[in-house]
Amino acid sequence: MISSVLVANRGEIACRVFRTCRELGIATVAVYSDADAEALHVREADAAVRLPGAAPADTYLRGDLVVKAALAAGADAVHPGYGFLSENREFAEAVLAAGLVWIGPPPEAIEAMASKTRAKELMGIPPLTDVTEADLPVLVKAAAGGGGRGMRVVRELAALEGELSAASAEARSAFGDGEVFVEPYVENGRHVEVQILADAHGTVWTLGTRDCSLQRRHQKVIEEAPAPGLPAALVDELHARSAAAAKAVGYVGAGTVEFLVADGRAHFLEMNTRLQVEHPVTEEIHGVDLVALQIAVAEGTALDPEPPAARGHAIEARVYAEDPAAGWTPQTGVLHALEFPAGPGVRVDTGYASGDSVPVHYDAMLAKVVVWAPTREAAVRRLAHVLDRARIHGPVTNRDLLVGSLRHPGFQDPGRLDTGFYDRHLDALTRPRDGAAHAAVAAALADAAQGAGRFGGWRNLPSQDQVKTYGEHEVRYRYGRGGYTVTAPDGVRAVSVTPHAVRLEVGGVVRDFDVAAYGDGTVHVGPHRLTARPRFTEPTEQREPGSLLAPMPGTVVRVADGLAVGDRVTAGQPLLWLEAMKMEHRVTAPAAGTLTALHAAPGRQVEVGALLAVVQPEDLAGVPTEAQEASA
Repeated sequence: MISSVLVANRGEIACRVFRTCRELGIATVAVYSDADAEALHVREADAAVRLPGAAPADTYLRGDLVVKAALAAGADAVHPGYGFLSENREFAEAVLAAGLVWIGPPPEAIEAMASKTRAKELMGIPPLTDVTEADLPVLVKAAAGGGGRGMRVVRELAALEGELSAASAEARSAFGDGEVFVEPYVENGRHVEVQILADAHGTVWTLGTRDCSLQRRHQKVIEEAPAPGLPAALVDELHARSAAAAKAVGYVGAGTVEFLVADGRAHFLEMNTRLQVEHPVTEEIHGVDLVALQIAVAEGTALDPEPPAARGHAIEARVYAEDPAAGWTPQTGVLHALEFPAGPGVRVDTGYASGDSVPVHYDAMLAKVVVWAPTREAAVRRLAHVLDRARIHGPVTNRDLLVGSLRHPGFQDPGRLDTGFYDRHLDALTRPRDGAAHAAVAAALADAAQGAGRFGGWRNLPSQDQVKTYGEHEVRYRYGRGGYTVTAPDGVRAVSVTPHAVRLEVGGVVRDFDVAAYGDGTVHVGPHRLTARPRFTEPTEQREPGSLLAPMPGTVVRVADGLAVGDRVTAGQPLLWLEAMKMEHRVTAPAAGTLTALHAAPGRQVEVGALLAVVQPEDLAGVPTEAQEASA
C-alpha cells in the first residue's frame, strides 16, 4: 500500500494530485524551485523539498534531484503529473531503481509511445522525409513532450530549415530532447482524443472522447467531453484504435491517444503516456477519479471489466495570464484576486490563490474551470456565466476571450468546430467588450469617493467638472449637496457611490458595479480591467526609430546565426528569440534596414520594455542615430 507520494511537478498539476491523495489518506511531498518557494502546491503539501534554481532545466527537469527528494522525504511513490518528466523513460527507470513505486506506465511503454516518431512507426505511419513543395503545408513537431512546444507550421519550403532549428531548440529547452520530425499538416480538422486506462491484468478501458479543437499556438484552450457530433461508427473506430495502441505496448496506467478528424476520417497524431491537462472533463462525465485509479493500478488493483457509463456533458476552459490581442503574450505580476462562483457541477483546479505572484519561468495557466450539466448547451451556458462572474484581478488574462468563445455561434454549433477557430475569429473576440464606458464611470466615482474618505469629506463644492480617463473612456462628473452628477458620458445617473461599490442608472436600468483598485494604475470593475491614464502627460524615454523592445519579461534563448551590428536585414526577418512562461516569442525586424544596435545575448534575462536591438529603417538611411550623434 502506498502511504506517501511525491509529485514530480508544480502548480495546478501538483495540487490536483494532492487533492486525491488527501482523500485517500496518503501523505504528500512537493518539490519546488526557488521561484516557487511560496507557491500554493508547496503550501498544500505535507512536506516539501527545494530544488535550487529557477529554470526548469535546473529544477523540475532534474530527475536525479527529484528522486533524491523523494528518498529524503520518506516518500514511497512518485507521481509524475503531466508535463516535465512525465514521459521520460530514464526518470521512470530511476524511480523504480531507487525502490520507489512509479505511478505511471512501464518505462518500455513510455519509450515506445512518448517519442512521436516511434509511435507513428508502431502504428504503421511512415515519417515524412525529403519534403517538397507538393507536401506543403507541413507541421514540424517535437518528438518528446507536448503542450505545443517545439511545434511549427511551415507553408514555404524556404522556411523549413529555420523552423526545424527553432523547433529543436525549443524542444531541447522544454523537454531535454531536441529531436523533431515533419508530418503533413491537416488544415482545420477537429482535435479529438480518447482517454485510456489499463491495469496490469490485461484490461484496457476507453473512456469516451474529448474534443480539444479550440487551440492557440497548438495549445488547447477549451476542451469538452464527449466530443460532440461524431458518428457512432467513428467513435467505435477511435476506441478500437486507442485500445489496440495500448495493448501493442503492454500499457499500464492512464494515457491519451490523440487524433485529427477531417472529412470523416481519423488521423493518428500521438499517444501521450500520462494524464492530460483536460482529464477533468472525462472524470466528470464518467464519475471517476483518474488519479485515484492511477494509484490503485500502481498498487496492483484490477479494473472492472468495463468502465462506468458516461452521462451528460462536461466542458473545461483554461484561464491564462496572457493577452490574446497582443499575440498571446504571457503576463506576470501579483494575482490580487482569483475567485470563481461556486455551485453544483462547477469545479476549479488551480495552482494559485489570491495574493500569489505569477512568475515568468513556467506555464501561464492560472486555473481550469470545469462545468458539468445534463446537456452540452446547458454546460456551455453555465461555464460562460461562471467565467463572466469570476473575480480575476491582476495581470491581463484571456477571460474575455473564453466567454466570447463559448457564446460564439461558431462554437455553439458543433458542426463548425475545428482547429482554425481562432484564425477566423480572433479579431472579433478580442475587441473591447460592451459596457466598458459605464465601468469607467463606476471606477471614476469610486476613486472620487475613496479620495473623499482620505481627506475627511469635501470642504468646498467645485463648480467645474472633474475629469478622469480610463483607456479611451473619458468620464466627467461633479460633486454637490445632492451627491455625484455624471456629465459625460450622457445618460448616466449615479444612484449610490462608495469606494468599492457603485450603483448607476443607465436608460432607466439600474446596475451595480463592484470596484477594486490596487494602486498599480489598474482598476477592476466587474469583468472589466481598466487602466487609468495620468492627468498630466509624463515624460517618456526617447527611443530611436526601429527600436525593438522586449514584449514580455523572459530569457533570450537564441540570436540569429551570424547576426551582427551593421548587417542589413529585411522586414520580418527573425533576429532573436525570447522564452517566457513556456512560450517562445520571435522578435523580427519591423522593416528593412540596418541593424545599428544589438543588446541581446543568449541567456540574458530581460524585463518587459527592455531595449533588445535597433533596426534603422531604409527610409532613415543617412540620418545619424543618437548614438552616432553622441560620438560625433
